[in-house]
Amino acid sequence: MPKSRSYQEYLIESLKEPVEAAGYLWAILQEEDPEPELLLLALKDVTLALGELHMSPEQAKLHEEKLDELLEKRGSDAIYSLADWLKPLGLELTVTVREKADNNDAIYSHSELELLPTR
Repeated sequence: MPKSRSYQEYLIESLKEPVEAAGYLWAILQEEDPEPELLLLALKDVTLALGELHMSPEQAKLHEEKLDELLEKRGSDAIYSLADWLKPLGLELTVTVREKADNNDAIYSHSELELLPTR
């Protein structure tokens, strides 16, 4: 009988593709009423996946340990810290213009943060 992989194993394997990891984090950030721990868990998943590609196991573990401290920061410190934290994983924060779908008179409504893999 073939062994099945756990969802966590499948998720980490898929997140090794930087575009998938960026999309995963972007989807978490789009939640209208997110659970408090959801972002932390998603960032840990991405660290497991991309840390393996960009860092030694020891560096990846230290990088993950910085998360709790990072997420306790407030205001612009938190945003700048998250941007710096993502760089070693090959990701970056960017701002894009979001298209507004419900009003033909106003094509664009506001900007939002977006996660993109670095090249």
